[in-house]
Amino acid sequence: MTILPRKFYSKDTVTVARNLLGKKIIRKIGRHEVSGTITETESYGHKDDPASHAYRKITERNKVMFEDVGTSYVYFTYGMHFCFNVVAKSPKIKAGAVLIRAIEPEKGIKIMQKNRGNVNLKNLTNGPAKLAQALAITREHYGMDLTKKLKLYISDGIKPEKIIASPRIGIKDARDKLWNFKIKI
Repeated sequence: MTILPRKFYSKDTVTVARNLLGKKIIRKIGRHEVSGTITETESYGHKDDPASHAYRKITERNKVMFEDVGTSYVYFTYGMHFCFNVVAKSPKIKAGAVLIRAIEPEKGIKIMQKNRGNVNLKNLTNGPAKLAQALAITREHYGMDLTKKLKLYISDGIKPEKIIASPRIGIKDARDKLWNFKIKI
């Protein structure tokens, strides 16, 4: 297992979103490790993307999107859920991130189920808020360096055979951009 280096995230955000498919998220919870393979991502840009948190200006919430690639952008949404993103952008772009929408759970499934209220495996991590809850990702992980073996990181994995691109989910703006990417495992 090789942790993805910072240069992996220093490309166009759409490219990174596609390249993250098949990679593994590893989360250390106490002395336990939970992990899964990334099966769905979404790309969010900067001035080119009215659906992005970075579209208008830098705020306390989105400031990490303007900082180093390979760090985590965790935000709270709808007053009840966290979502986990990875800061990714080419050196020419000021901001960008990839939302991790789903993983295929692999290790620590019982811990994930406990974190999610013992839901079945099919619904355990098949959405961004479900994934964050299953992996116990919170504000504490905002700005974390994902290129180091800390409490949360991403490593190499499998190479997907087929990637499906479609419009992003749950947004009103920029519905024409096919920046949601999925694979089947």
